[in-house]
Amino acid sequence: MMPREYLWNQAAELLAERRAHWPADVPREYVDPAPTAGLNDYLQGWARERPDTTAIHFYGRDISYAELERSAGAFAGWLRERGVHAGDRVGVFLGNCPQLTIALLGILRIGAVYVPINPMFKARELAYELADAGVTLLLTHPSLAPIVAEARETAPEHFEGASLSAVTPALDVAFTAPGDMLTAPPVPPAPFPAVTAGEGSDWADIMRAEPVRPIRCDRDALAALNYTGGTTGMPKGCEHTEGHMIYTAQSTLLGQGRVPGTPLDDSGRVHVSLGFLPMFWIAGEDMCLLNPLIDGATVVIMSRWDASTALALIESQRVTWVAAQADNYVELLESPEFAHTDTSSLQECVAISFVRKLDVALRREWQQATGVLLHEASYGMTETHTADTFTYGLHADDHDLLAEPTYCGYPVPGTSIIVVDDDLLPVSIGEPGQILVKSPSVLKAYYNKPEASREALVDGWLLTGDTGQFNEHGGLSYLFRSKEMIKVNGMSVFPTEVEAYFKSHPEVVRVAVAPREDPVVGQRPIAFVELSPGATATAESLREWATTQMATYKVPVIVLVDAMPMTATGKIRKVELMKELTTP
Repeated sequence: MMPREYLWNQAAELLAERRAHWPADVPREYVDPAPTAGLNDYLQGWARERPDTTAIHFYGRDISYAELERSAGAFAGWLRERGVHAGDRVGVFLGNCPQLTIALLGILRIGAVYVPINPMFKARELAYELADAGVTLLLTHPSLAPIVAEARETAPEHFEGASLSAVTPALDVAFTAPGDMLTAPPVPPAPFPAVTAGEGSDWADIMRAEPVRPIRCDRDALAALNYTGGTTGMPKGCEHTEGHMIYTAQSTLLGQGRVPGTPLDDSGRVHVSLGFLPMFWIAGEDMCLLNPLIDGATVVIMSRWDASTALALIESQRVTWVAAQADNYVELLESPEFAHTDTSSLQECVAISFVRKLDVALRREWQQATGVLLHEASYGMTETHTADTFTYGLHADDHDLLAEPTYCGYPVPGTSIIVVDDDLLPVSIGEPGQILVKSPSVLKAYYNKPEASREALVDGWLLTGDTGQFNEHGGLSYLFRSKEMIKVNGMSVFPTEVEAYFKSHPEVVRVAVAPREDPVVGQRPIAFVELSPGATATAESLREWATTQMATYKVPVIVLVDAMPMTATGKIRKVELMKELTTP
């Protein structure tokens, strides 16, 4: 029998031969233009070549590439002053703001490891990731100080009851307010409170540190731990490198028919993207931070989505590129301000099908209103650093939107994707199976989880646990997740993690979490709970308790059951529970 790796590579080559609709302006092969450069090398290059070009626009404040370079150097110098060394983990517990970008670049500048943390986390969730990653320094907003203080005294899951202070006693914490870099009242109005300069913030002191130059980039060294939910147990840290980050950005831009770093026109204008996806999230990191940086372009950062604000920024900042959920485009079209907004700068718009799926009707309406084609976003996951496919140029006769349920297109240059059966053998065209991905941005391993790494990474390929199929033209369609993932407004909720928190409740005997379709947020987690004899907890009290344990989007609808339906091997029959659920 032929080696499995040979069969997988052969299947990928045969699929590539079918892709006759490959756009002429997208290269089929990937060639790294600067194979030894790191992110800070790109930053320094743009600071020399385009010093006055706006790198980040934030509610009326323009931060040039020259200023971004100085700020990243100062942040790195401050880290050195605080005793942070290469390999140390630095947590960034922030919402969208320029300081997040500066922190990432400063962390990598000295060879430390970037650990982005969801700012919606509650104390237990925060304590777990800080302990699991071994974070020694944390940058966060002053408003999150109570969560951090509570986390210090919390026993993270799987740490034998020891509090975070016992697990990581050297944790250093610094603060920056969302508006620390604003020099005037925010325009448009910002969704965060105004604060007195320096009040509760260390940012001014951080920026006074002596800037340091970046160390030589090791493309293969651990650079980030991006956490993803676990199908068995708690979230896992995906080990990513600067090489992964740079490849993802370059291949994504190539998949849009763009040569990274090329201006829009002879006048030197650059692309301007609207960045409101959460930047702690891997997709937000790519679209709001890495892609603009590699492109030497501008990103207009929003702290959170608001249709009126987005329209104002599209017009005032001459935005050229937008990636948003399909629902967001509906909101824009239905906004009273839309008819009076100049959208003529827009050149490319990408729709992410989470709650609502992009369809032909929405494409037509958006194109008639703006003159810009709306096409589906790419397939990806935290383990691959996302953006593994592209749909640019594959929209003839709306072929992409007529595929069911979600068309993902072709692999970006440098990436191979195949579909296999339960025996991990390639399937025929049109047959469903597990999606496997091989690319220069696949995670090195799950941090400190060798068994999970061995199960997921085989011969250089990632076994995604997702189900898909290829059409006769070699285009991938995503069918569904084989893993027990629940998508709430695009955010991933893993039943095992929610179940782990509920099992710590003193009155809970058994719990089973499953998804239910929801017209507003896509899916909602439903928790079926069996209480101990004599328990006084109610569905309402359990839900209130859950809001103190986990991020709001993870909090499930509670359904109390007298007893769980069990299999002969002692597993809960979730299918039976969902069948019995007849009321919302």
